[in-house]
Amino acid sequence: MGFHTTFYLSYKLRLLLLFTLCLTVVGWATSSYFVGPIQETPKAKDFIINLKEAMFWGKKKTPTKEAPVRKAVLESCPSVSPHLRGQDKLIFKPDLTLEDVQAENPKVHRGRYHPEECKASQRVAILIPHRNRERHLMYLLEHLHPFLQRQQLEYGIYVIHQAGSKKFNRAKLLNVGYLEAIKDEIWDCFIFHDVDLVPENDWNLYKCEAQPKHLVVGRNSTGYRLRYSGYFGGVTALSREQFFKVNGFSNNYWGWGGEDDDLRLRVELHRMKIIRPMPDVGKYTMIFHTRDQGNEVNAKRMKLLHQVARVWRTDGLNSCVYKLLSVDYNPLYINITVDFWSSP
Repeated sequence: MGFHTTFYLSYKLRLLLLFTLCLTVVGWATSSYFVGPIQETPKAKDFIINLKEAMFWGKKKTPTKEAPVRKAVLESCPSVSPHLRGQDKLIFKPDLTLEDVQAENPKVHRGRYHPEECKASQRVAILIPHRNRERHLMYLLEHLHPFLQRQQLEYGIYVIHQAGSKKFNRAKLLNVGYLEAIKDEIWDCFIFHDVDLVPENDWNLYKCEAQPKHLVVGRNSTGYRLRYSGYFGGVTALSREQFFKVNGFSNNYWGWGGEDDDLRLRVELHRMKIIRPMPDVGKYTMIFHTRDQGNEVNAKRMKLLHQVARVWRTDGLNSCVYKLLSVDYNPLYINITVDFWSSP
């Protein structure tokens, strides 16, 4: 009897131990199965992030198993660059070539530059309307590139060239520049810049502010005085949002004059205030030239100015039609060539 009782108890004990061992094995296998997928979740999350970024930016990104390479985090550039030197004496060399300008700016690539020592506070697009002004453009590029680099800006220079010989439309070219430039980069600030005006003082910061900014307070051809109290031409700075808000420039100013006053009226209609630098800072040299053929005075400009309040919503960025002929990434600038007189 005692023998059978002992055997029975040991048999039950062995069953209990075997059952416990089975539970342990099952538990270990189950935990390994679930822990694996949980640890892989960050990789799946990274893949979704990469996919979303690729869809948003329109660039192909392939997930990789390689460890990510971390770039050094740059500190923000100071609000006032330590490289500014103030008023500069401009010299225009008669034998200057684009190759000379390129050699002087080795860090400019495909028309763009960014400071290596710090992170720029703004990304700035310089838009220059152009036709038959190659020498003026060369002089402007010679002085503008180092000027902008001393301000520690991340920038790109876009030259928008109107093809053909029919009437010139500065305002529409600048609308084209804005629309094409934002395909390249989400620029924070846009500088609308005449090709024949060269800044003299690098304290005249090519940055956007809370209000639209007029940078040409005076130029040599006017004795460095403001042309008239409402003048808003030559070189102006508007943020991406400000320019979009006013629907850009009008597309209807063919020939010289009126389009800058039209933009001023659009700004004022939106209760924005134009600001300017100090007179001794906002100084420019205007390169002498005669009136271009195809850019005669616009006789309809006063009539158009009286219509601004009525038409600004439908005449501007949202109605800018053009035929894009080419986009060329030159070493010193991006050249955009358009035709306004044939179907897009």
